[in-house]
Amino acid sequence: MKRLLASAFVLLAAAVVSAMQVAAPGSTTDAAFTRFFQARTPQEVTATSEQIVATGVSFDEALRRLKEGRTYPRDVARGTVKQSYQSGGTEYFYTIDVPESYDPARKYPVRMQLHGGVGRREDSAPQDSTGGRLAGAEQIYVLPMAWRDAPWWTRRQTENLRAVLDLLKRTYNVDENRVVLSGVSDGGTGTYYEAMRDTTPFASFLPLNGFIMVLRNEQSETDGDLFPNNLVNKPMFIVNGGKDPLYPTSAVDPYVAQLKKGGVDLDYRPQPNAGHDTSWWPAIKDSYEAFVASHPRRPLPDAISWEAGASETPGRAHWLVIDRLAAERPDDPTLPDLNRMSSTPAPDFGIRGIGPRISRVAVGSNAAQIGLKSGDVVATINNQPAPAGTDLVEVLRSYPAGRPLILTVKRGDQTIRLTGRYAPSVIPGEADAMFPRQHESGRVDLKRTGNTVEATTRGVGAFTLLVSPDHFDLSKPVTVVVNGRTAYEGSVQKDLRALLKWSARDNDRTMLFASELAINVR
Repeated sequence: MKRLLASAFVLLAAAVVSAMQVAAPGSTTDAAFTRFFQARTPQEVTATSEQIVATGVSFDEALRRLKEGRTYPRDVARGTVKQSYQSGGTEYFYTIDVPESYDPARKYPVRMQLHGGVGRREDSAPQDSTGGRLAGAEQIYVLPMAWRDAPWWTRRQTENLRAVLDLLKRTYNVDENRVVLSGVSDGGTGTYYEAMRDTTPFASFLPLNGFIMVLRNEQSETDGDLFPNNLVNKPMFIVNGGKDPLYPTSAVDPYVAQLKKGGVDLDYRPQPNAGHDTSWWPAIKDSYEAFVASHPRRPLPDAISWEAGASETPGRAHWLVIDRLAAERPDDPTLPDLNRMSSTPAPDFGIRGIGPRISRVAVGSNAAQIGLKSGDVVATINNQPAPAGTDLVEVLRSYPAGRPLILTVKRGDQTIRLTGRYAPSVIPGEADAMFPRQHESGRVDLKRTGNTVEATTRGVGAFTLLVSPDHFDLSKPVTVVVNGRTAYEGSVQKDLRALLKWSARDNDRTMLFASELAINVR
């Protein structure tokens, strides 16, 4: 493994040297931009911004150079390449799979695929494989790693995916508007999570064999609340199996219907005879790739709806940044929210598994209180053998709430007897919310028409609009109307430092901003 990583870093070093040779500075401005593009981290890029400002370069010239971007070297690693980087004392491993025919003169689509089984994985380097990627169209595949202490549905993984994509874009010529996030099983569930947390880098989200409601039990309170309405910002392609013992279509269907009813642009492809596997991939692959190809990202969408909690503020979606929350008022507009769901309550004991084998136990659930653990195999229920080939969850759902339970389970080499009462929670729970709110949140819905932006807000004190010269006509005044009141009307000046600041953060040639327009709601 060390030899593989060493080889990867040698190739990266060679790529930087090659880029320096191609873009040898011929002037102070050339040299400053060369350093800007050759930096390997956002922090290094930010440090070079003042050097660019000091050259006296005009805004328009800087914008032209940033749109043109860096010169990509030819001498880069191809095939399956194992990588890692350090952050906060943790080493994050990931694998990239680059076409052998990679040509730096072309922009390449990217598919980032999240693996399943995070509860069974440790913080370690990936094995000698492509991580079970689903091979499709020619593109760059990225397979990051999650593990038991850092599952996909945590803030640290949101930051990890951002970091991995940023590193990739500094070495390979990535088509920024054709980066998609997909995942299988736990990775599919993680795809839902990321779509609600960090929509900006991705063109679409493609959860496969995942289930959004797993996040209701497994979402860590320290990571804040979840906002399903954020899913309206991007299209989704969803696949689930009818015979999946973990997340059958019978359980998934009502929530997919709720998302579609709430305005999410989705393509749902249930597979009636499929289990918790990807045996359906040969039949679905062409439709999947066609969906991806027909849904490129709009880096500057005219409409945005974004909600964020206090722990996630500032919450960003493309050219909107929620800066500050404020207590909701009775006169705040009422916004439609697909988190509000009317459906038949369903009991949830808190386990996932195949047959009598338990693969996951939700924290704080009825199953966890009784003492069940991941990896247990249930041998008997109330002194009766567990029915072979029958989903344990379905067996328990036939029990009335309050019924005593005596479970005999095999745990490794031990046989353990557990007792308790069947007291499942109910999904959806209180107030028919898919995800009950634990903390305050704020939401902004934007719509741009020409140089006029209409914003409707709830629970927001201040937000910032990132104004792009490709989105607004900066030779004319800009008007911002918030909740029916004109909050800003006037010219917007081009700001070189703002341009460089957001270019450093986003590393995106198609999403460049001329100014930060601060809007106070109250």
